[in-house]
Amino acid sequence: MLDITYKHRARGIREVPSVQPTVQTLLARSELDLTLLTPADALPADALTAHVTWAHSSDLADPTPFLDDGNVLLTTGTQFEADLVDACTREGLPLFEVPYRVPFIAIVRFVADALAEDTYARHTWSLAAQRAISLAALRPDGLSATLGELSNRIGAWVGLVDASGSLDREAPEGGLGQPALGEIVGEARSMLRRGQRASRTLMTGESVGQPQRMTLQTLGSGGALRGVLAIGDSAELDQAGREVVTSVIALAGLALEQNRDLDRARGHLRTGLLRSILAADLALAERVAGEMWGPLPTAPLRIAVTDAPPQHLDRLAELLELRVEERDGRLFFGRDDDTVVVVLEDADAALAAEIATEFELPVGISDAVPADGIARAHEQALRALDRARETGSGVVAFDEISRQGVLALLARTDARAVALATLAPLAEHDATGGTSLVGTMRAWLEHGGQFDATAHALGVHRHTVRSRIALAERLLGRDLSGFHARADLWAALLAVD
Repeated sequence: MLDITYKHRARGIREVPSVQPTVQTLLARSELDLTLLTPADALPADALTAHVTWAHSSDLADPTPFLDDGNVLLTTGTQFEADLVDACTREGLPLFEVPYRVPFIAIVRFVADALAEDTYARHTWSLAAQRAISLAALRPDGLSATLGELSNRIGAWVGLVDASGSLDREAPEGGLGQPALGEIVGEARSMLRRGQRASRTLMTGESVGQPQRMTLQTLGSGGALRGVLAIGDSAELDQAGREVVTSVIALAGLALEQNRDLDRARGHLRTGLLRSILAADLALAERVAGEMWGPLPTAPLRIAVTDAPPQHLDRLAELLELRVEERDGRLFFGRDDDTVVVVLEDADAALAAEIATEFELPVGISDAVPADGIARAHEQALRALDRARETGSGVVAFDEISRQGVLALLARTDARAVALATLAPLAEHDATGGTSLVGTMRAWLEHGGQFDATAHALGVHRHTVRSRIALAERLLGRDLSGFHARADLWAALLAVD
């Protein structure tokens, strides 16, 4: 039997034994003695090499309802009219003549045997590939070895996007250009944010004229996804290839779940070390962290604190572990009750913005402090986090609060209620009388009670300002000539901001 080859057209093509028949295979069989009647050079390039899916004999005038793609139709006749040859040539269909001495059953049997042999060859290949992948999973870096073996077996690029939305590993290394990688990572992040098990097909590289089909499959259970597996040129995979991919998805998911258990154990260790750091007991933390992740950050230090909702916790930990690895340590984080606390060097303060943007979480960050100021920095970060939660502004730095002074801390729910009641007479008069007493009062206090400066800022006459302040005193029932009354009113204005 003629040896033909099944090939994937992906990068890194790997040849796999195949005996799936083609028209060319039939024509090459000397015992069948078939004669091609349509000129070979007039047929499409793949007309003779397309796979034959079955051979079927029929004498119906129109047998098309009973035929599928790739079928060879065998029909009786003593001669072939020239019109039939022309029609087949025009439609790109190979037409061949079967000698009278060759029964149709011989052709059907040849096709059936070849298909059975091909099925066996593909099944054998699938078992061998799965065995090789299983052995790869036992290596020290089992996950990387597994993905590398899959890439080698199916001849396609394979990549893993971790729970943080970063490309964790790929095979072959550098097998895809940056435009395609960016599209894959972007789509994987969207799938991870949705938090549901899913699979989808993505066309990458179209913007640079290098389209490539990718299949993306989430790993892990719904609500606790561990990553996304991306496979290139997956449209080329047959059933045997898909079985191999399915086995890798299962192995990768298992490996990531095992890593998750280890991550939890490391997380508990981090929490204990974090509490030691916040209590200024650095000796143990420095020794353990140095052996596990690398040296602790060096002063000047900042503390960043963010919320730790369950749906983001795993991905947030993955991102921070990646940033720790990039810095050879010199960044420490741990969970503290319902928050995640990050100890970082002053130069890494931008990490707070990355967390806020990637996970849409409020983040508070402290001032830069010396090594013995960790506890103070933690308290600052918590106060900044409170403000970030209230304002929904993403990242709030403590120095933004401190610049506003102590009175800025009055902007809390209980103080706000009192402040609204205090300012209610002015606000109601503005609403009913069309005045601007609240705005005038704010400008007047901002300018130290100076009527001329306030009038200039508001663009009105100073007598107008005097008249408004006098009216405000009557409505409030308070004399605003003294410091105490002015400070109280200023605090109320800050609390309602």
